[in-house]
Amino acid sequence: MNLPAELKYTKEHEWVRVEGDVAYVGITDHAQKELGDIVYVDIDTLDKDVAQNDVFGTVEAVKTVSDLFSPLTGTVLEINPALDGSPELVNSDPYGDGWMIKMSIGNAAELDELLTAESYGEIVGA
Repeated sequence: MNLPAELKYTKEHEWVRVEGDVAYVGITDHAQKELGDIVYVDIDTLDKDVAQNDVFGTVEAVKTVSDLFSPLTGTVLEINPALDGSPELVNSDPYGDGWMIKMSIGNAAELDELLTAESYGEIVGA
């Protein structure tokens, strides 16, 4: 299982990559494998403030729909435009081209509450 050490993770299977004062968010390799073929990503929170653990959108796979939970408090600055035409990027490159949102970091202390790759790996049995 692919768990990049430089990322932070949530128990709900989201990952966070911090670049300056902005956080990229997506779902983990484990989550995309559990969901199966992703056919649609629905995120309607652009320019909206979300609190940590709030739902910021949904991801639809062939057999299920799953909520996406914000790992941090902040404002959704950008939604990955590539996912509109190619939602399968979440399956093929969950930590790269398959990112979902870019958000501001409203409370940097929340980053310390997130899981390391090692801790997340223990939860999912990696």
